[in-house]
Amino acid sequence: MKHYLYIVIFFSIFFVGFLPAQTKILDKDTQYPVSYATISFGDGQGLFADDDGMFIFTKKLYPDVDSLYITALGYKDLAISTIELPKRIEMQTEANKLDEILITARIDRKFKKESIKPYLDDDYYKCWLPTIESEIAVFFPNGNEKLKKLTSVVFPITLESRDWKKRKRANADKRKFSTLFKVKFYKNDDGSPGDPMTYTNIVFRVTEQNGDEFELDVSEHDLFIPDDGFFVSIQVLGYTNQNGKLLPNKKYKEIKGRNGTVKIPTNFRPLLPFTDEIETHNTFIKRVFISGNDWVQFKKGNGIESSLLKTNLNNYGVGINFNVYKDEF
Repeated sequence: MKHYLYIVIFFSIFFVGFLPAQTKILDKDTQYPVSYATISFGDGQGLFADDDGMFIFTKKLYPDVDSLYITALGYKDLAISTIELPKRIEMQTEANKLDEILITARIDRKFKKESIKPYLDDDYYKCWLPTIESEIAVFFPNGNEKLKKLTSVVFPITLESRDWKKRKRANADKRKFSTLFKVKFYKNDDGSPGDPMTYTNIVFRVTEQNGDEFELDVSEHDLFIPDDGFFVSIQVLGYTNQNGKLLPNKKYKEIKGRNGTVKIPTNFRPLLPFTDEIETHNTFIKRVFISGNDWVQFKKGNGIESSLLKTNLNNYGVGINFNVYKDEF
């Protein structure tokens, strides 16, 4: 019995000593976790904290990185050295931004349900391959002055099957995955995504069981469509375990060859189908790990290298459902 106890203690100490170094990001005032914060590196790389504000960073994984740039909705940006990286990092809320949030009274007026349908496609070659470096935003204009409340967003997705010649197979027969996405809503700033409409973290998880689309219910967030329209964005955070917990995900896969190490961007499933059936250029993209990087309209001539643009696939065809309220008399 004593020998067994010694062995348990030895292995416990051994494995604890080799666990990856974890850092937790907290709200300075409340000590609550800052979920899904963005941790950027100076060379355009980065990663995300999980729902508990935890992330893994070691010099072994990133030997050339000497500082981290941390951002999160509603918080002041933070730069921190990687030398003796602390176990806990505190972020200060940006009060002037949080004060802009409006408390909306319940609306009891009658309404009509309306929708804009998503554009679905299961063709691999018509899809954006999601990487954790990019955020995609889609613009929705407001057609009239009636009060409208957004109730759900429908994201088109494409499941990568085992055999491209048999793409019509049941979802259960396709390659398994569990991927976490983050969604943001932006005001229209002279034709580009501007300030956030809400500072609440909104995420959803997709698996191979979801089929061609994922409908995200946002009715509880009181998102009323501004007069000049709004943007809805999506960015992949990475793969999760079977319980939906975000796993450590790297921007690049590093493959060693004869001529050294080659970095290949990590693509995540599901894929995001683009369409040529929308006349206007409603889609914008940005690289999330570069501080201060501006949104760029996804169209030819804007310096974007993409095979999608070469075939006039200019837009990610997101759908929305919303309530249109009747006028008061």
